[in-house]
Amino acid sequence: MLGPVNFCVRTFVSLSAMSTVLQAYRFALDPTPQQQADLRSHCGGQRYAYNWGLARNKANLDQRAAEKSYDVPEIQLTTPLPWSAYSLRKDWNRAKAAVAPWWSENSKEAYSSGLANLATALTNWQNSRTGERRGRKLSFPKFRGKRSTLSCRVTTGAIGLVDSDRRHVKLPRIGTVRTHESTRKLARHIERGAARIRSATVSRRSGRWFCSFSVEIIRSDPTPSQPDSVVGVDLGLKSLAVLSTGRVIPNPKHLEAVQGRLRRLNRQASRRIGPDKATAQKPSARWRKTQARVAKLHAQVANARRDGLHKLTTSLVREHGVIVLEDLNVSGMIRNRFLARHIADVGMAELRRHVQYKSARRGVQMIIASRWYPSSKTCSGCGAMKAKLPLRVRAFHCDECDLVIDRDLNAAHNLAALAIETTGSTSTASCVGTLNKPDGNPRKTRNLRATGTATGRPAQPRAGQRRRRKATTA
Repeated sequence: MLGPVNFCVRTFVSLSAMSTVLQAYRFALDPTPQQQADLRSHCGGQRYAYNWGLARNKANLDQRAAEKSYDVPEIQLTTPLPWSAYSLRKDWNRAKAAVAPWWSENSKEAYSSGLANLATALTNWQNSRTGERRGRKLSFPKFRGKRSTLSCRVTTGAIGLVDSDRRHVKLPRIGTVRTHESTRKLARHIERGAARIRSATVSRRSGRWFCSFSVEIIRSDPTPSQPDSVVGVDLGLKSLAVLSTGRVIPNPKHLEAVQGRLRRLNRQASRRIGPDKATAQKPSARWRKTQARVAKLHAQVANARRDGLHKLTTSLVREHGVIVLEDLNVSGMIRNRFLARHIADVGMAELRRHVQYKSARRGVQMIIASRWYPSSKTCSGCGAMKAKLPLRVRAFHCDECDLVIDRDLNAAHNLAALAIETTGSTSTASCVGTLNKPDGNPRKTRNLRATGTATGRPAQPRAGQRRRRKATTA
């Protein structure tokens, strides 16, 4: 049996009970037909400025790459174009009269937001190439087509709420737009001087226009009702979450519930005339109508999922002082084509994001257990570890103490116990717990041999390697 293994955790230090944070307030809009045309024009101007700046910088980079291929000295290369937001706006102001004579129809903020987005995209690409940005390598920014998401950000001008009825918002060059819902939640904070609007972003999603305000607000959230309580949260597919307290939150499976309607609508769309780039064929009105119904159905599923996650995470931070989650590799789990749709329907990464920012507001300590911590394979009673525990086995049976418990509840108990050992200590995110390091694979759990012994039979070659070997021998 292996001895105790120290698996590193990540502890997020919470903010104080009263702090100034950036928060978004999003409201659905009910614009008039003329206002819809103006909103589309502003979003189109944002896209045009983005593509204009991207084309200039791409041509400059391609020219420099071609000159380098001919061994042109560095001092004789074409001067590189700066891609900061300030430089891009300066170049745009000099060229807009020639490249976009219609620029005065929209607010200058529409073009500035597109150039600011381009500056961010190019900077992220450059930092990814040089290793300054963590994560996967980013590809060079691509041009945005007319089917891309319509959005436009405004930072200056007449931005705000209409105080008379709390059912209108003010946008520059567009005017006063009616909202589908009341804006009193934000208006009350502004009236008492606890909030300040920094920017507004209009976007069109699933057939509806939205206006999202970025607000600098002073929050004073109450502390949890049980500050000394520790809860471990085990996420899964059978149940959305199993808490160490014994509470089980069922998985509503929002997407699975509408699969029949989605299949019917997709079959209906396949029988209608859709777009074809090869023949420049335009989609029919019935095809567009069916796609709008599909988008509306997906929006309903996303809204229901978001509502459930908000209710769950809010209840966690209101009750418990310490919350323990696992560092799940969601992007890797989705690669399983048999479970990809079910995993995506849960929203595991979104749940962790909600807990992270909500716990910081309420003074709750959030602990992220290491990705390699064997919470499901470890007995919550005696601490013994199993070598294997397939997903089809839903009950954990300990061979040492004969404990029989649901595997998800067992994992939640282990996560809660891990918090008791690490509360008050902070470790770096680069720490990774290891098992049987002399034996080769540090991420494999074994309990059938002592540390340092031989790992057994050698690894068998894969099917493709065996076929190649047979072909070479023949």
